[in-house]
Formats: sequence, structure tokens, C-alpha cells
Amino acid sequence: MATEPTGAEENRIHAVDTAAEIFEALRGSGWTGVTELARTLDLPKSTVHVYLATLHDNGLLAKRDGKYRLGLRFLELGGELRHGIDIFRASRSKVDNLSDKTGEVANIGVEEDGKRVLLYSSKPPEGLFDNAPTGQFRKMHLTALGKALLAQFSDERIHEIVDREGLPAATEQTITDREELMSEVERIRDQGYSIEDEEHHQSIKAIGVPVHGIDDPPVSAAVSISGPKSRIGTGEPMMELVRDVQSTVEAIELEYEYY
Repeated sequence: MATEPTGAEENRIHAVDTAAEIFEALRGSGWTGVTELARTLDLPKSTVHVYLATLHDNGLLAKRDGKYRLGLRFLELGGELRHGIDIFRASRSKVDNLSDKTGEVANIGVEEDGKRVLLYSSKPPEGLFDNAPTGQFRKMHLTALGKALLAQFSDERIHEIVDREGLPAATEQTITDREELMSEVERIRDQGYSIEDEEHHQSIKAIGVPVHGIDDPPVSAAVSISGPKSRIGTGEPMMELVRDVQSTVEAIELEYEYY
């Protein structure tokens, strides 16, 4: 006889947890069969088959020759969600213009659940692009966008995020010390922009600037450009790019008032 759930388990639907695990297992894996997925999830094949069939019937999975992948319905849902976000509509053309002017990849990101979410990217023909997909989640301390977002939070909120997410390294240059991160955040607040110097990808440098006044509901946003470290440079050449990003943010903040 099954025992009654207690504590936090009373507020969880385990079937939803399992469906979420299936979605995660199918991410980037291409077409996957029931046996392989059951082995990955350590679940009975019969259970996995029922879940896959149900999710397919609801349009969330595609099926071919007995194998499954995530359905393009996710693309439709994500597109509709993004187009309903005012900051995306206010910033898209401005981010395109920033990319055209600087010749680098330009991005706008927002924060959700303590992570940086890539809302939109624009790439010129000569820009160096790492194929980061729209909607990509990354830990905040790794990128110029993320650090510009962190700088908008209270110290208490930042410590809560670090407690939950940690400070794992992506490269040898990644900030992995809490006090060093807090010093970096204070510097960003003072100077109004963030620098990512090979902290997420080797040889890549980025500049991020916070976007203020986003309140629909309140959300933290930031704009960045990224490119080869040799091209972003240092000193006055880099500061010229900083001013380009800052001008774009000012235009976005003004445009946002009409949404």
C-alpha cells in the first residue's frame, strides 16, 4: 500500500517531473528510441512508452520509425512567448543596428530563476558566433550579459543565486570566488558596464550594459556585444564600443516607454 506523501512532496505532481526529465533527456539527442530513453532515465520501458505516446498525442514530441524527438510545438510556444515580451519588441531593431555598427554579435538577455536567458542575438556576416540558441540559459557569472544583470540586484539576492547555482568554471579566467564576484559587481555598478574577458569561451571578449526601467512585470535586462578578444581590444578602442552599447541601451529604454 502506497504511503501518503508528506512535506514538500504533497505539492509536487511526479508525472510532471517525469515528463520534464524526458524533455531534458531528449534535448540535443536527435531521434531516440524507447529502450535508449528508458535506460537513460532508469525507468521501465512500458512506463516510458506511455509517457512518450501521451506527449506525442499532445503535440509535444515528434515520432518517426518508432523514435522520438522534441516537437516543433516548442518553437511555436517559445516564439509566441518572446513576441509577447515588451523588451524584446522594443530592442530587436536596436540590437540589429548595434551589430551592424560594431561588426560584432549583439545580444539582449534577461534574468529568470537566477540565470541569464538569451532573448535575441544579431550577427553580422563577419561576426564570430558560437551558435548559442535563442532562449539559452547560462549561469550569471560566466558572461558579460549575466554580470550586467547581477549588478542590478541587491547583494542579498546575488548571494542567494550563488548559494543555489554555485560558481563553476568554464575557462581558467572564470570568476569562481564569491568575494571576487562581489567586487566585480560593485565595479560594474560604478562604471555602468561589464567586461567578459575569456570567462565563458577562450579568445572571446564581451561588453555588457544594464537596461533600466523594465517593469512589465519587473525584469532585469542587459545588452552586450561579443567578439574576438583581439578585435574588442582595450583602452580607447574598447571604450568606443562601450559607448556604442550604452547608446543602444539608451535608445531601447526610450523605445520601451511606448510599449
